[in-house]
Amino acid sequence: MNDTTSQPALPDRLSINPRSRFHDEEVFKHDIGIKINGKERFDVEEYCISEGWIKVASPKALDRRGQPLLLTVKGTVEAFYR
Repeated sequence: MNDTTSQPALPDRLSINPRSRFHDEEVFKHDIGIKINGKERFDVEEYCISEGWIKVASPKALDRRGQPLLLTVKGTVEAFYR
């Protein structure tokens, strides 16, 4: 069912925020999975494979623009298509 020939290569850094310069709409047309330290996370807002971190939204804290505050989690990051 998944056609791997039409999937673009996953970038080193990717963000789900459309205002970010690391947002790539073509990649989000496919289902993406993120693992950090061998455990899959479903709440990732942004990741960077080469620097080894992901950012997740804080459950309650907001920044001055009303967006959720992003917390950085460091470790071994793996991105893959499901």
